[in-house]
Amino acid sequence: MDYDDSEARTLLANERTFLAWIRTALGLLAGAAALVAIDVPWPDLVVRALAGFLAAVAGTSAFFAWRRWAHVEAAIMAKKSLPRAHIHRALALAVALVAVAFAVLAWI
Repeated sequence: MDYDDSEARTLLANERTFLAWIRTALGLLAGAAALVAIDVPWPDLVVRALAGFLAAVAGTSAFFAWRRWAHVEAAIMAKKSLPRAHIHRALALAVALVAVAFAVLAWI
């Protein structure tokens, strides 16, 4: 299939955005693994809950990255308006919640 220059750039930008979301998911997953692997002076249940939450956010982020990539790709190919993203707020909120939990635990 032939693409015009702006369409090809948009497709590549969409791919880069997808890969950035995957990197974010991998970072969250690495954080979850690190929490379980290192010995922190917090209750085991809290550590496992935080690690589980980070892993769940990582998996959700990866899923929505793929879903968004597919929807944007379809819109580009159909020459329609790009769909709006809504997952950004949820990811920011999840990271903020973990940051608050870490801050509280650091003071205990």
